[in-house]
Amino acid sequence: MSSVAKPFQPEQATVFVQASDLPVYCPGPHAPLWSMHPRVYIEVVKTGKASCPYCGATYQLKEGEHVSGH
Repeated sequence: MSSVAKPFQPEQATVFVQASDLPVYCPGPHAPLWSMHPRVYIEVVKTGKASCPYCGATYQLKEGEHVSGH
């Protein structure tokens, strides 16, 4: 057993976004006050999926979404 403590990370569901939701940022507009951290933009266009460096929330483009101009 390791003596190094791991940070607590609650299980989070993937947030599926549409092309019309771009640009994606975290925390989102409906996030509760207790979960606030500095706003960061999440780059989901290149790989289709990305995570927030602060809270670990995962954002993914819905299947079949096409992003034009990116």
